[in-house]
Amino acid sequence: MTAEPLLPTQRPSFYDRWRERVAAEPRLQRLYGWLAPLLITVVAGILRLWNLGHPHALVFDETYYVKDAWSQWNLGYASTWPEGADARFVAGETDIFTTDPSFVVHPPLGKYLIGVGMWLFGPDSSFGWRIMTALFGTALVLLLYLVAKALTNSTVFAAVASGMLAIDGLGIVMSRVSLLDVFLAFFILLAFWFVILDRRRHLDRLAAATVARMRGDDPPAWGAVLWNRPWVIAAGAAAGAASAVKWSGVWVLAAIGLYLVVTDALERRRLGVVFWPMDAVRQGLVSFILLVPVAFVVYLGSWTGWLLSDGGYDRHAADANPATGVFSWVPLALQSLWRYHVTIYNSMTGMTSPHSYQSPAWQWPLLWRPTSMYAQATPDGQGGCVGQNGCLQILYSMPNPLLWYASVAAAGYLVYRFVVSRDWRHAVVLVGIAATWLPWLAYPERTVFQFYTIVIWPFLLLALTFALREIAGPVHASVDRRTAGQRVVLVFLGVAVVLSLFWYPLWSATQVPYDFYRLHNWMQGWV
Repeated sequence: MTAEPLLPTQRPSFYDRWRERVAAEPRLQRLYGWLAPLLITVVAGILRLWNLGHPHALVFDETYYVKDAWSQWNLGYASTWPEGADARFVAGETDIFTTDPSFVVHPPLGKYLIGVGMWLFGPDSSFGWRIMTALFGTALVLLLYLVAKALTNSTVFAAVASGMLAIDGLGIVMSRVSLLDVFLAFFILLAFWFVILDRRRHLDRLAAATVARMRGDDPPAWGAVLWNRPWVIAAGAAAGAASAVKWSGVWVLAAIGLYLVVTDALERRRLGVVFWPMDAVRQGLVSFILLVPVAFVVYLGSWTGWLLSDGGYDRHAADANPATGVFSWVPLALQSLWRYHVTIYNSMTGMTSPHSYQSPAWQWPLLWRPTSMYAQATPDGQGGCVGQNGCLQILYSMPNPLLWYASVAAAGYLVYRFVVSRDWRHAVVLVGIAATWLPWLAYPERTVFQFYTIVIWPFLLLALTFALREIAGPVHASVDRRTAGQRVVLVFLGVAVVLSLFWYPLWSATQVPYDFYRLHNWMQGWV
């Protein structure tokens, strides 16, 4: 008898056939394993580096960070600039900074990174003052691939996660302006990647050590205290670097520490350690020693230029009134740095200057007010403009709306999935979202912006990746179920690509007719 032919809906999908072929050929596994992230990173680099020097202007907060970066690169601290410095700086007068200190609220590391590009390509080059953010924004895409691969163990869905970031407007625009936030996003995601790498190694070693302590079938009273955790040290260094870019990195450091303690405690309980709560406290103290001091050293190291200078803001604040008592042994320079930090804290908590593009953190999931970084109108017939109502160049930090709203919904779905299944992978993503969003809700009056969400964005895309993987269907699902699910995912990704093409001119300050620009005014608060 001959087998009956399969109906079209019963045949394995293209993805399933491709997956089976790759699984059967290790050489193909290796090829796709490095080719996928390489191609996605190249695409991300092209979208971020193309015409990077345009516009040749200090856009949005570049007016602070670019000039501060250059004076800090030369003096070791940020200094003041004369009246009308923006126009003169853009015109090429880059050495007009004074030696008088400027009060800045963000630590130095991000501005040093900006300064590297200016040193390499010249401070008069808008390409030079943006190249480092473009490179870090491109590296963020590759890093997201590595994190997604570690969480899903799937080349396809790691490519989906990083590919969505590669073509997304928020990731593109924040990589094309010389602000601090893309550095912050990179170091935060790097810290979480190190935590993921530590988890596998630590739990295996903990299980082996616990079994070795058992006496027959009796569980041990106390588990092992493990010091050899280099990835925790690396995570501390990355979180310290994030804090040295912006203070919000400290929230991530605290969240990582809490995650390590809770994860270890739950594993000790699962392994049957009798006094697992106190045992977890013992390991928690070790984790603190491994995590926090290195973060502090990295953070303090970012202030080296200020400490070694003689003219930084508040540099000699403690000279006339040094600390007494138990703190009298602290060097005056460090006492002055502490007083500077108190001043920064008081200034930041009271930062309520109104801005037309401000968006409190509770609004961020709704995407009510994305930020326009730059806008330049051109009348019809001038400057190559062909448009009845004139033309416009705009640099708009707008995420792909389909990806944004879908990822916010996916984050809610991930909360439900975690409650049901207690999957540690979901926990990592949710901790990342919580650490980069929830603390901002405590400052509803502070002037903040939607583009701050670039640090949350990789974790939201990871949540969306998990949701898309569920839609595509598990391996054990029927052929019909997987075929239908994979088609839905492909249609979703196809629409996302089309939307990115539609929005890209507004993400790259490309001159477009004003009527085309108006097609993007989908909500009252957009553009």
